[in-house]
Amino acid sequence: MKTQTKSKKLNKAWLNNHVSDPYVQQAQKDGYRSRAAYKLIEIDDKYRFLKSGQAVVDLGAAPGGWSQIAAKRIGATNGKGKVVAIDLLEMPEIAGVAFAQLDFLANDAPEKLLAMMGGRADVVMSDMAANTTGHRKTDQLRIIGLVESAAAFACDVLNPGGTFLAKVFQSGAEGELLAQLKRDFATVRHVKPASSRQDSSERYVLAMGFRGGPKAE
Repeated sequence: MKTQTKSKKLNKAWLNNHVSDPYVQQAQKDGYRSRAAYKLIEIDDKYRFLKSGQAVVDLGAAPGGWSQIAAKRIGATNGKGKVVAIDLLEMPEIAGVAFAQLDFLANDAPEKLLAMMGGRADVVMSDMAANTTGHRKTDQLRIIGLVESAAAFACDVLNPGGTFLAKVFQSGAEGELLAQLKRDFATVRHVKPASSRQDSSERYVLAMGFRGGPKAE
């Protein structure tokens, strides 16, 4: 009973904070589907990896805040470039975005994506977070495992020189992930945009200059 009461209090506190969050309010005014849109805006304003005419993949895209920003920045809303959004959940249509309801972990997902895009991607981005259990070590492993899977997917579909951006959480469990990214990309850095809640351990890993790409026949 005490656990339920505590859970209700936490949920109520989260809801109150969410409703009063200035980024939530601004997202509603600007027509963005989530406050996460501003995180991508901030990161791209600083590092300029979204460029006109690119091919972009948004993993775990629903509700679509990141896809909205990517479509605007690469010009997909005006017929330049392409954004392909993937999620297990349904997602309402977004101008300039092609949506596929599928599991990016499925064996045939890279092949399906490449077919949809008509070629390889310039950017793969992920704002996904693994479902949590409340057990810290288990959750850390789940989170890192999801990002590692997203990075492996990115390496399957990126063009040489491409960019990978993904949400991680500060922990001691990401050493192997970072080592792999440093092997596969020219630069790897952590980024925490101002729109990311300051009391959260959330941050992003940005890997640029993909060293791989299509293998010679």
